[in-house]
Amino acid sequence: MQFRYERERVMVSEFADLLDKSGLASRRPANDVRRLQRMLDNANLIVTARIAETGRLVGIARSLTDWSYATYLSDLAVDAAFKGRGIGRQLIEETRVLAGEEATLLLVSAPDAVGFYQKLGMPVSDRAFLYPRTR
Repeated sequence: MQFRYERERVMVSEFADLLDKSGLASRRPANDVRRLQRMLDNANLIVTARIAETGRLVGIARSLTDWSYATYLSDLAVDAAFKGRGIGRQLIEETRVLAGEEATLLLVSAPDAVGFYQKLGMPVSDRAFLYPRTR
C-alpha cells in the first residue's frame, strides 16, 4: 500500500475521526468541534498521510512554526490500523523538511508514546518546562 504525504488543510470531521482511530482522542478535546476547528485553523503547518489510491486520511502532524527558529509539533496521530508502517516517522521527517534547517522541532510526548520517539532516535531534552492546560 502506498501513502501520499502533503502539506494541506483538513476538515474538522476528518481530524476528529483520525483522533479517534489513533487513540489520541482521549487526550484531545475530540468532542468539541469548535475547539478542534480552532486547533486546525491556527496551526500553520499541517502534514497529512493519505492512502494514495483512496485519499483516506491515516496520519497527521499538526504544528506551529515561525519558519526560522522554532517549530512545535503539537499533534502526531496515526490510525491504529496503519501503525508500524513508518507513517509517524515520515510525518515527522516531512515536518522537519518543511519547517526548515533553521527551526528546532519540539514536541511533548504522550506517556505511552515515549518509546516511539526513543526508537526514532529523537533527542530528549531535560530543559523543557510547561504549564499544563487548565481545561
